[in-house]
Amino acid sequence: MIAAFATWNSRIAPVFDVAHKLHLVHWDGVEISKESEALLHAESPAQIALTLAELHVDVLVCGAISQHLQAMVVAYGIEVIPFVAGELHQVIEAWLQGKLLCSSGFAMPGCIRSYGRHRLEMNSHREEATMFSRGSGNGGGGGQGGGNKGMGGRGRIGGQKAAGPAGDCLCPACGHREAHERGRPCAQKLCPKCGAAMTRA
Repeated sequence: MIAAFATWNSRIAPVFDVAHKLHLVHWDGVEISKESEALLHAESPAQIALTLAELHVDVLVCGAISQHLQAMVVAYGIEVIPFVAGELHQVIEAWLQGKLLCSSGFAMPGCIRSYGRHRLEMNSHREEATMFSRGSGNGGGGGQGGGNKGMGGRGRIGGQKAAGPAGDCLCPACGHREAHERGRPCAQKLCPKCGAAMTRA
């Protein structure tokens, strides 16, 4: 597993959208096998998300992050632990111990509300991917009332419910839209125009 910590002056960078440095921790589930640094030269949210994917990042630990960028990072299957603050190595130790929660001493103000929203979006993304991997012709009934409970009948980042093979895939970065392919989640497709991960429209 590779965890990326957005840093600034040996601390977690307060705003990930404008961060330029990552501290990468390679963890085998028992101990850290390697640590390294990487620079973020990306100029757009789509490029930032793609850079994380190319670095094979599994988990991103960061400070404040915009919903737009967070959605793109999550679409690559990367878990985001947002609104974290503190000295880098203390945060790494807390992450290894599973203590990076809003109740810990590493939370930024407003963490509870924002982190809760992140968990809902992450769960919605996972439900969409699971539903379409089954290839159900009518959405297995999940999209008609059981697929996104608690989300007000809408999909991740404001899209329509993931129900059945109909609908479009939308690029949240440049707005490109194309027909959804049955049995293939939109989150698994890259925009042909800008390379960002697409989402269900």
